[in-house]
Amino acid sequence: MIFLQLLKGILIASAFFQVIYAAVNTASLLPLLSSGAVIDTDAPRWSDYKAPLPGAVVHPASEADVQITVKWAIDRNIKFFTQNGGNGWATTFSMSSNDIGINLDRLRSINFNADKTQAIVAGGALTGDVIPAASANSALIVTASCNCVGYLGAALGGGIGVLQGEFGLGADELLSLNFVNAFGDAITVKPSSNDLWYALRGAAPNFGIVTSVVVRSHPVIASDLLAWTGSLIFRPDQLEAVITAAGKLHFRPPMALTLTFVNQAATNSQIIIASPFYHGSTAQGRAAFQSLLDIGPISDATTMTPYTSWNNGSNNACVKGGLRPTWGVGLERMDPKIWRQVYNSWLELVRQPGFERSSILLNAYALDKVRSVPDDSSAIPWRHTIKFHASITVFYTDPSLEQKALFYGNTVRALWRLSNKQFTGKVYINNGFGDESNVDIYGASLPRLTTLKKKYDPKKRFNQWFPI
Repeated sequence: MIFLQLLKGILIASAFFQVIYAAVNTASLLPLLSSGAVIDTDAPRWSDYKAPLPGAVVHPASEADVQITVKWAIDRNIKFFTQNGGNGWATTFSMSSNDIGINLDRLRSINFNADKTQAIVAGGALTGDVIPAASANSALIVTASCNCVGYLGAALGGGIGVLQGEFGLGADELLSLNFVNAFGDAITVKPSSNDLWYALRGAAPNFGIVTSVVVRSHPVIASDLLAWTGSLIFRPDQLEAVITAAGKLHFRPPMALTLTFVNQAATNSQIIIASPFYHGSTAQGRAAFQSLLDIGPISDATTMTPYTSWNNGSNNACVKGGLRPTWGVGLERMDPKIWRQVYNSWLELVRQPGFERSSILLNAYALDKVRSVPDDSSAIPWRHTIKFHASITVFYTDPSLEQKALFYGNTVRALWRLSNKQFTGKVYINNGFGDESNVDIYGASLPRLTTLKKKYDPKKRFNQWFPI
């Protein structure tokens, strides 16, 4: 009798826990989707830290599949989120096994019009899909500076990148968007759409899913598919000189710069990699970055580079997985003394077992074209304030190291904020950690976005990415 009672208790407990942890039942969804669609649990993320863990992942094979999936989820009051490239590292996700992910990885087509002035880019295309397609059509498209980043994930948040100095932000290059809204309707949003056109460029994940876009493409001659770029390697004792030179550079339209702190764990040594970019000749590039070259890099691997290889320097960072909380900050100026403190904190971090692959990144791009666009034309903030984008990624795999990771990430971010006291907290949305205020993320656009949220998504169906 006692055995039977125990067995009954075990069975009841087992059933209870199965209900709690059971994955969402999508059996009724799959027959509604096109033949190429798949439902599984596959949605790999660049960082597993606070990553969304839905019970099922839908891989639509058409834009119609996206709409069908959203309607299906709304009808059943099931939460969902959308994944483009899976690189968003913010901690704002709140998913459970009762929810679904919508992974757009099967929607990656890119098609150009006859004169190559426009391209239709599907919602799941990566930067690494767009650039080769543009190059094959002798054209340039503004993209992010990392091949594994989702093209639209980057562009809809603003779309910073090396070509912004010549053509503007990625979001400013958009001409129309196919969009599934919070009511499950598929619509096309254009500049004449006013409110939504404003909101989607800067805050799209709060309003719906963009399934494809028409974007400007810039046809060019063969020589314009080349740029001078590569790596300049500096010693740690040259840090102040590098930061000073970077801070004083006037970024003309063809220019961009990336700085990376790299720990070489095998030799227990550290280097600073500067990656200058100039969309022009070697002579023009070296002249533009002469102040960096004069410091005396220990290695100079800059060269004329084809468009398809401009982002190669970031390819090593594209491997998915691991815990990689990342803290970003927007900076107006560069303070060498603060950057030395940042370096010292980072050095202390990477010398500890488990954190050896942690890194510091700085991006700087030309801004004249970006700032020629009115602030109130979109929900993108900080056009006239952020000059430099700084971030620290604390990379580890042992969950027990979380508190130490948080300490160092917050310490470095606090130092950067200290160096820009009049601008504390402001950050490009795609670089945010997840604990920033919405004012720091959306700036002056927040009041209007809050009003539009009530109008276009009153039930807050879209609430996973810096929710409004």
